[in-house]
Amino acid sequence: MTVRIAPSLLASDFARLADAVRLAEEGGADLVHVDVMDGHFVPNLTIGAPVVAAVRKATRLPLDVHLMIEKPEATLSQYLGAGADWVSVHVEATAHLQRCLELIRSGGARAGAAINPATPTRALEAAWPDLDYVVVMSVNPGWGGQPFLAPTFGKVRQLRDELRAAGSPASIEVDGGVESGNAGELVAAGAEILVAGTAIYGQSDVKAAIEKLRQATRGTRV
Repeated sequence: MTVRIAPSLLASDFARLADAVRLAEEGGADLVHVDVMDGHFVPNLTIGAPVVAAVRKATRLPLDVHLMIEKPEATLSQYLGAGADWVSVHVEATAHLQRCLELIRSGGARAGAAINPATPTRALEAAWPDLDYVVVMSVNPGWGGQPFLAPTFGKVRQLRDELRAAGSPASIEVDGGVESGNAGELVAAGAEILVAGTAIYGQSDVKAAIEKLRQATRGTRV
């Protein structure tokens, strides 16, 4: 299984986003993870579609846009128009999950659903056929640099088993507190995409930090 590494811009210097995405690209990252927060669904306010569009111009890497916003169906078209390649919405933030996923796919992007630590995997059951990937939050969303929640390992294993039973090809992405010390176990549990913020942009050498994460997953058996 090929593991994708997605540096999270939330941990980068927002005054130097172009440099941050350049370092990710030069360091061998597979995706760039962009957190959009509205100050309502989560207690933080970050960036919107215009900044996503600016980031799009700065890199050839796919943009993995994580919408931590209420009623994402109202603004999905803006992020698709800004150049998002992957878009995930939270099951807790919309009463119209399948409509959101359909809108994302019709806009030419990969469609994902994210679940908070307290949300059970069964919340996704009705959407299995419509999902390209699932984002398992391993911290309570809103702020970068939080410690990883250990129950995530079991949740990823459970989700992997449920996806297999449903015949779904959806990938599992883990976001929050990911670093070299837990990356291997996450991949063994079934994670295929690792989002890392502080473990990459909190280090002096971004390229070396990405390689350290990748090395931690090599040889891992699922």
